[in-house]
Amino acid sequence: MESTSASLLDRLRQPKDDPDRQRAWDRFVELYGPLLLYWARRRGLAEDEARDFVQDLFLRLLEKLPQFSYEPGKRFRGWLYTVTQHCWCDRRRRHGKEAVAADGGPEKLAVPDQVEEFREAEHRSYLLRRALELMQTDFELTTWKACWAVVAEGRPAAEVAAELGLTVNAVYVARFKVLRRLRDELSCLLD
Repeated sequence: MESTSASLLDRLRQPKDDPDRQRAWDRFVELYGPLLLYWARRRGLAEDEARDFVQDLFLRLLEKLPQFSYEPGKRFRGWLYTVTQHCWCDRRRRHGKEAVAADGGPEKLAVPDQVEEFREAEHRSYLLRRALELMQTDFELTTWKACWAVVAEGRPAAEVAAELGLTVNAVYVARFKVLRRLRDELSCLLD
């Protein structure tokens, strides 16, 4: 992952013929495609319908992302969810149906605080897992294992160093590299 999330969003606003924009779009699709598909399935769509909806949503996002500007204190996920809601309502209108949630009740744009908090926690967890999946291939296996053992498994650096044939300092450096990359990748997307 070559850049921070803030710059990822900036690159998505570049002219269409800019090759950096295409790489940014590919990264955005890798990172958010599964989440958008999950949101579509939660609306009760069958797999093929959900994939079609996500494709429509990506077309909408191609239109809307250049207009998005990151503001501290506002959440990108909230903006993305709102665009998803609008796309869903438009889709339902095109098909001559009232917008209905997966639970059968009318779709509402306002979400109660507890539900919003749950969605935010779910989003953070998803984004963290997805970023880690994508990042794993960006590091040498030893670097990744050292960081994972110390951070995720909570093992002492000395134990991990002995197991992997590294110095304790090398384990700390590996942890620093991976966590710095993770923070950079998710910088504004988790705000």
